[in-house]
Parts: sequence; C-alpha cells; structure tokens
Amino acid sequence: MRNCRHYLVGGRVQGVFYRATTEETARRLGLSGWVRNLSDGRVELVACGEPKKLAELEAWLWEGPAGARVEQVTAADLERSLDLTDFQIRY
Repeated sequence: MRNCRHYLVGGRVQGVFYRATTEETARRLGLSGWVRNLSDGRVELVACGEPKKLAELEAWLWEGPAGARVEQVTAADLERSLDLTDFQIRY
C-alpha cells in the first residue's frame, strides 16, 4: 500500500542542511516526493510510500540534522497517491 503525506516543519530548519538531509533520508527509506524551503522559514515536503516508512521519516523530521531545532511538525494525509518516481529538492 502506498500513501502520500504532506508535512510542514517549523523551527530552525533553514540554513542547517535540513532539505538535503531530508532528501537523503527519504531516498534511503525508498520514498518519493519533494522538499522545499518556504518564505516564512518553514520547510514543506510531500512524501509517498509505505506507511511504515512514512512513520520513520516523520520521526526523523522531528530530529533533523545537527544544527536544526525542530519546534513543530504537522502532517496530513493526501487523498490520493501522487505519481512521483523519486525524491528531490525543489527550489
């Protein structure tokens, strides 16, 4: 079963390699999707894959890379699966 989730991550998550390490973690977990910085200082991402792997990613999002200080992670299921083949950083 393949699910897709939308995440918003707040705190000190820009300028600390959060996007790059999120991409690396998601690819290691076999997830597809994307991650990007928002102008308000948060990081936004969509990830698709097995529910167990999405749960692993979400746990990692709360920790992030060294230097990050995650204060909030919100997650919402998407109503339909997206046709994404890899995980990438969007600019």
